[in-house]
Amino acid sequence: MGRDGDEHIEAVERAMVALRRSQSRRTLARLAAARQPAGSGGDRRTTAPGASADVLDAIEEAEDAGKPATVTSVAAALGIDQPRASKLVATAVAAGLVRRKADQADGRRALLVRTPAGRRLSAEVHAFRRQVADQAMAGWPTGDRAEFARLLTRFVESLGAVTR
Repeated sequence: MGRDGDEHIEAVERAMVALRRSQSRRTLARLAAARQPAGSGGDRRTTAPGASADVLDAIEEAEDAGKPATVTSVAAALGIDQPRASKLVATAVAAGLVRRKADQADGRRALLVRTPAGRRLSAEVHAFRRQVADQAMAGWPTGDRAEFARLLTRFVESLGAVTR
């Protein structure tokens, strides 16, 4: 257990709050809209995908882990209840980003897979997030970037072990 009053832990906690705010859908949508050429209108789905990006991230995470993606796994990944996850998945399905596929091992269960449009949107969202991170670290030396990536990854893994 951490020590009360540890200035480093307090700094990390403050940074986590700021990071959460800076990565909110609203903030990212505002940044994406600001990058659209004036009068272009842009594709709202790709510039501000909202909750569908969260669903796509959860499905991609399951794919990367070699596990089946289901409404239950999406709910767990997003930290929401199953009825809410079901609604978010239905929205992504209706948008043509995700499709349901029968589970050959359990006919009662539907697996979720990203459609080609869903994969494209995932790639666009990843590219946008990376661009924002790259701009935030624009003046950082390569060694600092590498060390930050290493430490942040380590922290996120440790945090996941505590919060799961």
